[in-house]
Amino acid sequence: MTSTGASTDKVASVEDAVKTYVKTGMTVLVGGFGRGGTPFTLLEYLADHSDAYRELTLVKNDASEPRLGLGPLFRAGMVRSLVSTHIGLNPEVIAMMNAGEIAVTLIPQGIFAEKIRAKGAGIPAFLTDIGMGTPIAEGRDTVVFEGRPYLLEAALGGDVSLLSADKADRMGNCWWRGSNRNMNVVMGMASPKVVVEAKDIVEVGELAPEAIHLPGICVDAVVRAEKRRHQTGEGA
Repeated sequence: MTSTGASTDKVASVEDAVKTYVKTGMTVLVGGFGRGGTPFTLLEYLADHSDAYRELTLVKNDASEPRLGLGPLFRAGMVRSLVSTHIGLNPEVIAMMNAGEIAVTLIPQGIFAEKIRAKGAGIPAFLTDIGMGTPIAEGRDTVVFEGRPYLLEAALGGDVSLLSADKADRMGNCWWRGSNRNMNVVMGMASPKVVVEAKDIVEVGELAPEAIHLPGICVDAVVRAEKRRHQTGEGA
């Protein structure tokens, strides 16, 4: 988890938050499942300042679409590698992977989520039988437990997590509506630094304690989500 010090007001500008917590060469966990829960404002800022943020390793459930979310970062040549569960909606990433321009690691979605959850829980690795007896297991570490072989899956974390919440208070406590929660909550505990963009920023105390999905102790900065500029469309 993140140590945030004594400050209770973590609201910052997008520029200040990104400049403070994102650097070239970092591994960046990005929340979202398709469009739901994706931090478009933070990603658009990064894409707009592509010269300052290079050689990134991105960890996201999907590769977004060519002109949306992660798409502009790939187009700008900012990404060294991607760890994901699904890249089928972004043919440009598929082409880059096939051309050897970026490295892509594909992980089954449940394993992907558990690897990130394990990191936040302080678990270095776990055992699974998913992939045993298939090419996925070739060359991988295995462990025999109670007479059965399992793959050893290492926890997966990052240098910083970029998340999108439906509501956050000024202390960083976050709430998500429905499936927007997706990978955001586990990613909020899997990096030492966490930046959350919120559609609605409220005062401390307006979120009921039992409604908080990610506590403010895990969050370093809260920025206000802006209207999405990058769009999909013909030629995307």
